[in-house]
Amino acid sequence: MALPLPCPSSMRSRAAGRVLAALLALTAASCVTINIYFPAAAAEKAADRIIEEVWQLRDNAPAAAPASEGEAQ
Repeated sequence: MALPLPCPSSMRSRAAGRVLAALLALTAASCVTINIYFPAAAAEKAADRIIEEVWQLRDNAPAAAPASEGEAQ
């Protein structure tokens, strides 16, 4: 006696279920947050260094030319 062949529609629903389960697992695995914490002292030191560099660039820049008579001040 031969075994009955599975119905094509049930095979499609099983395949769709497996695809859905795989997508759900992939979505759950991809929801990972990576947090990087910088020490506050190091961040403050870096900010101070950047501010100091900006002030040095500003102090070393040539003086702005005086506005000509036709320009608004």
